[in-house]
Formats: sequence, C-alpha cells, structure tokens
Amino acid sequence: MSNTADGFLRPHGTELARRLAEPRRFIQVVAGPRQAGKTTLVQQVIGAAGGAALYASADEPTLRDAGWIAQQWHSARRVSAQAGKAGAVLALDEIQKIPGWSEAAKRLWDEDTRSRCPLKVVLLGSAPLLVARGLAESLTGRFELLRLPHWTFAEMRAAFGWSLDEYLFYGGYPGAAGLIGEPPRWARYVADSLIETSISRDVLLMSRVDKPALLRRLFDLACRYSGQVLSYTKMLGQLQDAGNATTLAHYLDLLSGAGMVCGLQKYAGDAARSRGSSPKLQALNTALVTALSGLTLAEARADGEFWGRLVETAVGAHLANETAPGALAVYYWRERNREVDFIVKAGRRLTAIEVKSGRAPRAHRGLAAFEAAFRPHRILLVGGDGIALEDFLARPALHWVG
Repeated sequence: MSNTADGFLRPHGTELARRLAEPRRFIQVVAGPRQAGKTTLVQQVIGAAGGAALYASADEPTLRDAGWIAQQWHSARRVSAQAGKAGAVLALDEIQKIPGWSEAAKRLWDEDTRSRCPLKVVLLGSAPLLVARGLAESLTGRFELLRLPHWTFAEMRAAFGWSLDEYLFYGGYPGAAGLIGEPPRWARYVADSLIETSISRDVLLMSRVDKPALLRRLFDLACRYSGQVLSYTKMLGQLQDAGNATTLAHYLDLLSGAGMVCGLQKYAGDAARSRGSSPKLQALNTALVTALSGLTLAEARADGEFWGRLVETAVGAHLANETAPGALAVYYWRERNREVDFIVKAGRRLTAIEVKSGRAPRAHRGLAAFEAAFRPHRILLVGGDGIALEDFLARPALHWVG
C-alpha cells in the first residue's frame, strides 16, 4: 500500500491539457469540492506543458476584490507578450471568493479577444454551486467547465494501492491518504481540515444561511443516515429545530453544492412529483461518514449493519458524483414496502440498481415492481450474486447505465 500518489494524473488532467493546447477559445473553469485535487492537477498540466504561466490564489487571509483579478491578469499579459505567439497561461485559484469575479473575468477576457492577446485563462473554484452561478450570470458563451468530483476507487487504487475495504472506509480524499496509518489523526484531519473548512468557508461564508447551527446538524444527520429515506418532518424532529422543510431543502442544496451530502429524490416518472418527495440522504464521500463515526476500519468491518450502509453509500456516491456533468440523474424508488436503492436515468434509458452487502438478504420484490411499472432498460444487482462491488466501483458509472 502506498501513501503517496507519485505524480498520478487524473484523466481530467489529460482533457485540460488537450484544451490548453488548442488555440485560445474559452476560459477553462475547473470546479469541484475541496481535496478533489484541482490545484495539483492544474499545476501538473501547466508544468508538463513547459510554457510561460502565472498562478495566483485568492485563498489567502488578505482581502481580495475584483482589482486583484485585474492585477494578476495584467501581469499575465506581460508574461504572454514576452512569450510571443505561444502566449501564456493564467491560473487563478479559489476564484469564487472574489466578489464580482465573473464580471471582472468577462471584461478582461473580452479586452483580450479584441486585442487578440493569446493569453489562456484557467479559473479554479472549490464551491461548484457558487462557480456555476457566476458562470451563468456573466460568462455565457465564454467558458468550458471541467468538473472534478471526488476521487473514485479506481483512482485511489491506482495512486495509492488501496484495497476495496480501505476505499470504502477512508473514501476519496487523496490529501488524507498519508494519514490512514494513524486513524485518529486521519479522522481529525477530515473533520477539521475538510468538513469544517468546507462548511465554514464554502457554505456559510459564501451563502446566506440564517441558521448555521441547523445546517451543521443537518450535515451530521445526513452522514449518520446516509442511504436512508427521511422525510423533512422526521429530520426536523431529529434536529429539534422549529425550521421548515423549505429551509432544510435549501440547506441540503448548499451542502450538495459543496460536494458534501445531497438528498436524492424519489423517481416518479414526473419531475414535479419527484421534487415533492422525501429525500434519500446521500454522503458524496464515505470518509464523511466514517470520520464522524468514531470507528476504526476493523470495527466498522465487524459491524454488519454499519458496513452495509457504507457499501450502499459508496455505490450511491459513485453514481451521484457523475450527475454533475449532466450525464446522469440519480433517484431512489419506493412504494409501500417495495424499494429500489437507486434509479439512474441516462438520456431516455432507465437503470434500476439494487445493492447487496452484509445486510440481511431482501427479496427482489422492489425490482420486480419497478420493472412492471416503468420498464427500465437494465436491472443491476451489485454485490451478492450480482456484479462484484469492486468491479462496479472500478468502472465509471456510465459504463453500467449508459
């Protein structure tokens, strides 16, 4: 087992390198949750290209404004002019922290377009929801988006030599990989440097949240109940707060936008009916569940119920993390006592997925009922006598449902 990635480059890096090798066309926007490796990937790509480049980050304690973007841009223009026809690359990290960043980028990019300046620009953001808002507001037609989700099992295995059990427990945070030999230290790092930083700096600092304590408790609840359907009424009872369903739904959206947890909707064949359903809570990285559990890998593996929920969470995260590019939509299905763990819609194709792990075996009445009602293109059983969990997680979700 290796604890260092040793220069491992995610497939997204190859795509970014291809785009930057083309003539200047669009601003390249790289967005994803914290610890998805955005900064490392961009620096790897720029370094391998060997051309002129300037990198700057807004993730510093000093106050930044749109004037800072202009300063960095003007410096990069000078570098680009010295580089001749090859131009240069400007990479600005944590761009969402600059008020009015998208308007400033639009103005400067349009100036370069008119003057035929060959400067290429990469913008990085660790709050995908906020980055998307800025793109929609000002940069329409001027950008390409490259989404970096959490690291997959295949990537963690290739970079660190992890086993399936290690991935299920420690999740897809490459920056924490070197700490798994000290489980208490690993858990503190995830709680303090990833969870707390994402909530305080990517959610609370960047969005209006009237009840921050409620949002934090909601995150904890979503991790404890990941893989379970919970009505908003029951959530409010658990959270002991006089809030309302609209507030909880909004907070789940914010947490989802930070790449932390989400609420999957019930598949109903009708978008309006799906939106009104009770959500199935889903952590987007299993490390968020285990770091808060107080369990070691051995203890978690010995707890059949906990391990079963972790397996289902890993499958759900594998699917949900591919919904961001718009290729997939992930739901659950339940009618009375019949249930299907995940329903995946890829274009017009429906795939029903049932997950089997260490939990007590269940009859496939849910799959049969769903098939009768909706005629899915494909039905998959993951685990048990179906597709091996390791094989399922080792391939992109689109391989199974596309």
